[in-house]
Amino acid sequence: MSKAGRAARSHEIIAKANGIDLCYQTFGLRTDPPVILIMGMGAQMVGWDEEFCEALAERKHFVVRFDNRDSGRSKRFSRAGVPDVMLAMTRAWLRKPVQAPYLLSDMAQDVSGLMDVLGIEKAHLVGASMGGTIAQTLAIEQPERVRTLTSIMSTTGDPSLPSPGYAVLSTIFRPAPRDLAGYTEHYITTWKHLRGSTSPEETERDRARAALNHARGLCPDGGARQLVAILASGSRRQALSAVRAPTLVIHGDIDPLVPVAGGIDTARSIPGAELMILKGMGHAVSKAYWPPIIDGIAQLTARG
Repeated sequence: MSKAGRAARSHEIIAKANGIDLCYQTFGLRTDPPVILIMGMGAQMVGWDEEFCEALAERKHFVVRFDNRDSGRSKRFSRAGVPDVMLAMTRAWLRKPVQAPYLLSDMAQDVSGLMDVLGIEKAHLVGASMGGTIAQTLAIEQPERVRTLTSIMSTTGDPSLPSPGYAVLSTIFRPAPRDLAGYTEHYITTWKHLRGSTSPEETERDRARAALNHARGLCPDGGARQLVAILASGSRRQALSAVRAPTLVIHGDIDPLVPVAGGIDTARSIPGAELMILKGMGHAVSKAYWPPIIDGIAQLTARG
């Protein structure tokens, strides 16, 4: 452990889960209730800041963060090639089938496979953006593995919901430079758009996150495959009506990538779900919003 006490953290570990290599790290005491943090499209597990993980661990949780397949130090599906994202988006918009090398169900199975490795029978799931869709999928397909569900800045995937604007799509789909300096500036600009605002503190945090991402290894094609997995998996709106895990839905009211209607639809689709709309929050878990988010998660896990 690299730190002592309740927020003690492990080194990064590579485990064989669901037949693939997944990189994960833990924070806190194994005797505390487990919380699994699932990150979004194209993002590495370090998108969950260490301080955020430690704060959750201090609230008596055993916190696990990990790299999804096709990100960070986990298995990359490079042999699947680079999908035609625009074709996939067009077919999804026309409500036609989309081909993908894997689906959200496979990514949800990665989570339950990691739980098996860690000896966790049932966990509190916290997913951000695509991570929310993965958590929802696990709650639908393997309800016996889910204590509670927290879905942050995510959606049901229903095609009738509002789409992101052209400006934010053109920003996130712009190829990132591979050199550290170029990648860092691209990363800072992208997250400025996703937040809908910026601050000197978040800019410096983004600079540090970019350096960490770059050092751990970039996988730009992985984000495209993850996006196609989302599109190919379709809507969860109807299936979410069967979810019985206590659920909290958190969304920012100025989210430019997943409009707040997606969060509202998620909360309406899950019986008894609570909805927390955070004023001024975009598509990012910025530090200014950690207190209400962590409080909300802790209150939910206490009930679940």
